[in-house]
Amino acid sequence: MISRRSGSNLGLAAAALATLAGCAALLDGRTERREARAEATWPPMGERVTLEDGTRVHAKVAGSGPDLVLIHGANGNLRDFSFDLIDRLAEDYRVIAFDRPAFGHSDSIGPADVSPVAQADVLIAAARELGAERPIVLGHSYGGAVALGWALQAETPPAALTILSGASNPWPGGLGWRYRLTTGTFGQWVLNPLAAAFLSHTPSDSFVETIFAPQDVPEGYLDHVGAGLALRRETLRANSRQIQALSDQLAAMLQGYGSLTMPVEILHGTDDEIVPLEVHAEPLAAQLPDARLTPLAGIGHMPHHAVPDDVVAAIHRAAARAGLR
Repeated sequence: MISRRSGSNLGLAAAALATLAGCAALLDGRTERREARAEATWPPMGERVTLEDGTRVHAKVAGSGPDLVLIHGANGNLRDFSFDLIDRLAEDYRVIAFDRPAFGHSDSIGPADVSPVAQADVLIAAARELGAERPIVLGHSYGGAVALGWALQAETPPAALTILSGASNPWPGGLGWRYRLTTGTFGQWVLNPLAAAFLSHTPSDSFVETIFAPQDVPEGYLDHVGAGLALRRETLRANSRQIQALSDQLAAMLQGYGSLTMPVEILHGTDDEIVPLEVHAEPLAAQLPDARLTPLAGIGHMPHHAVPDDVVAAIHRAAARAGLR
């Protein structure tokens, strides 16, 4: 028999659950509207390549010449390259800029995307659909790990690599407190959805300035790059789990670096505090059989915006060393 008190408690519990369910539905509705608005505000710039398993990969193709693939960094999309770099390269190369899985307008591949090699598999297949069998592959930041994964995994190795401020080696210590907070269960299922629902689609100047420091953020960059695309739930979750797993993934990958015999150009800013030169670029230059490291004095994490001519020159060197120029 249920007492009056227990019946009252059950009623309160039911009311609380109903309230929570209602709040969750409102939150989902708000987030879905914001995600749709972001995708409409920053629509695809190119075509969506559909792979055999149905996965769609967004690619922007421009120019003519030797194939050159561009792979963006953490929590970004190909618009980072279309702001300025693609136009500089399209006179000399057939440029293919990809959105990595779950970023921009490419489909997610789920938890498998913690592996840069698994992401590379998807992009290799998409490049093949576009007729690029042996491209030069450039990877920036996290994209550097994916570019190295491409070289390790591809049945036909890339003609050359350009690693730009790339993550390539495990690092001592853990992640910063922000990543520790967002990569756990609470962050994945509470903080990230709240961020997707409420964070501004125009990031604070201080946040973006940290990425570009010590250089300034280019005028018009924020309007172009599509910050709202990075604030969708699946994109936030993908970025969190990838960053959390990256050091261990790189520890496994580096065992194969000695087998990569293609020419590699490495560019890295001496003032990069996000992916430090001494942790990544300097060891990588010694680990690869045919790598050349160009330290960029006083440059931070975004050389393709700070010194784009140096980046273009490095790609030209890679192409020449590969016999493509």
